[in-house]
Amino acid sequence: MNIWESIRTAWQSIFANRMRSLLTMLGIVIGVCAVVLLVALGQGFQTSMKTTFENMGASALYISSSTDKAVKSVRELTLEDAEALADPKVAPSIAAVSPTLSQSVNASYGNNSVTVQCMGVMPEITKIRNYTLEVGRFISEQDIITRQNVVVLGYQTALDLFGSESPLGKSLRAEGNKFQVIGTIQKMGGFAGDSYILMPLTTMQSKIVGGNNVQQIAVKAISPDKVDSAIAEITSVIRARHYIMPGGTDDFAIRDMREIMNSMQQSLATFSLFLSSVGAISLIVGSIGIMNIMLVSVSERTREIGIRKAIGAKRHDILLQFLIESSALSFTGGSIGLLIGVGGTLLVGDVPFFGSPGTSIQPQISPTIVILALAVSIGTGLISGTYPATRAARLDPIECLRHE
Repeated sequence: MNIWESIRTAWQSIFANRMRSLLTMLGIVIGVCAVVLLVALGQGFQTSMKTTFENMGASALYISSSTDKAVKSVRELTLEDAEALADPKVAPSIAAVSPTLSQSVNASYGNNSVTVQCMGVMPEITKIRNYTLEVGRFISEQDIITRQNVVVLGYQTALDLFGSESPLGKSLRAEGNKFQVIGTIQKMGGFAGDSYILMPLTTMQSKIVGGNNVQQIAVKAISPDKVDSAIAEITSVIRARHYIMPGGTDDFAIRDMREIMNSMQQSLATFSLFLSSVGAISLIVGSIGIMNIMLVSVSERTREIGIRKAIGAKRHDILLQFLIESSALSFTGGSIGLLIGVGGTLLVGDVPFFGSPGTSIQPQISPTIVILALAVSIGTGLISGTYPATRAARLDPIECLRHE
């Protein structure tokens, strides 16, 4: 009995019990579908993490006032602190410095209104963060000096307020003030999101917040291998400016993007383990279903097996037939699950990311997922069909012929 005859016989058996075969495949369909969706979600999560890291700057450091309750006196960060760090004689490892302010504001244009994060920035922020203009221009030094009422919109904010209309040159209102839109930023993605407004730092200080303080100072080292040197220089400069005595506790904190990336990678590892566990459980349930139905099939076809052995079928012929049958069930179920998983991923699109409002993860389907899904479905069929096939192959033909 050749392999093609075994395949034909296997499919005849499957079609002879259509309902039972469909119900058996259902477990594999669900399992493979779950694997495809979860792996696609995991890859999308990883891509979003990478995008966020790149957008914030691989060699970037973010300085903010300390929130440690153990620090008795905390001096607020100021523009003068940022100017001191920008001096190459004092901090030669630093390539760019940009103080920032941030506050949630209500922005409106016509009948459209949205609450977004408004950030006061300097032109140097483009050397640190990955802001790429879609149209218009960015904030200039002249805007900073003259405290101009101008804004640059994030991709999502421009879409929410202006829709398909071009926002360039138009005016919006924020916190009772009128601001002219001078540019928009391309879609950045990642967990940082695209809902924000950028305006000159000095304008935000005078029109929105008040005072001379800043919430954060963004710094970029001249190269990745100079990040540690930049941290040492920042610590030395700010401690001196804040009159912190030797042995005293810093009243500021420095966030290193490398630490953030490491933390993200740990989160991804945990997330991937969780997704793999869910997918594995689904496939185990499906494989148990196949094994169960194949054992039933062996029991029902005992006399058939005896007849085939009596007319010359070898043990490996019987083994091959039942392995092909279980693999056919599993492969068909895997293919259906793959189609549903890919279709569901394309249909759902972006998935909201809980814990980061306004951001989402875009699941990604790659050829690796397709190959993995089909390989897993075939492997599941072979593994779950091995015991029933072996049992069928070992049946004694005389006892089989006596079976009723």
